[in-house]
Amino acid sequence: QVQLVESGGGLVQAGGSLRLSCAASGRTFSRYAMGWFRQAPGKEREFVSAINWSGSTSYADSVKGRFTISRDNAKNTVYLQMNSLKPEDTAVYYCAAAPVLTYLLNVYDYWGQGTQVTVSS
Repeated sequence: QVQLVESGGGLVQAGGSLRLSCAASGRTFSRYAMGWFRQAPGKEREFVSAINWSGSTSYADSVKGRFTISRDNAKNTVYLQMNSLKPEDTAVYYCAAAPVLTYLLNVYDYWGQGTQVTVSS
């Protein structure tokens, strides 16, 4: 069982930066691939980025070059550094844990409650 708690969301102007954190409970954190997803109002939840236990990463095209995912297995935490934010990045951001590195939402077994990111123009 893995419990996930996101933090770091907020209101930022376009072009600004935010760093999201996701703290995980459980001693098996390092075995999981961790992903970030987001859901804007009226839209489906979409993949943002993921990282596996060894540090291999994957990004959605919409965030490549702007967002960076990382993890600290000693702290049971995964991060999402978001730079050059755009109004279209506005969404609730969720972290999730999966057995493999994937962009597929239905492979993720555990989910956090989400943190709101709002980017003003």
